Amino acid sequence: MHWGTLCGFLWLWPYPFYVQAVPIQKVQDDTKTLIKTIVTRINDISHTQSVSSKQKVTGLDFIPGLHPILTLSKMNQTLAVYQQILTSMPSRNVIQISNDLENLRDLLHVLAFSKSCHLPWASGLETLDSLGGVLEASGYSTEVVALSRLQGSLQDMLWQLDLSPGC
Repeated sequence: MHWGTLCGFLWLWPYPFYVQAVPIQKVQDDTKTLIKTIVTRINDISHTQSVSSKQKVTGLDFIPGLHPILTLSKMNQTLAVYQQILTSMPSRNVIQISNDLENLRDLLHVLAFSKSCHLPWASGLETLDSLGGVLEASGYSTEVVALSRLQGSLQDMLWQLDLSPGC
């Protein structure tokens, strides 16, 4: 009876020595694919096409606007803010997008690790006390503006990933 277990273990023994790390190019490609998937999900929500990502909306200044995102750290921080905003929304439209943002942040951490960067786990906004009131007063507008700006930020990130951003 012990010989069967020992033989099974010995048969599997070489396997750990043949496992190879995932090439970083594959991780970068997966990151780009996930960004494109999130942008497609945002496009599929029809009402997000009605607002420009550059438009200023009073009371929604906490939602990051378009700006050149040059580093992996800044990308992660921006995604953390959007993730926190989306998880606070009552809309079912944004649940999968929020989950995708978490996965995207994980991929950014892998990319940062490959560059020997320490990427802290950004938690989003320090305080979102005003978000509850804004969502009650104008949840629909907040969702439209947040998704529109997120889409623009993701497209910037996609472009930046081609330039091999720093830490």
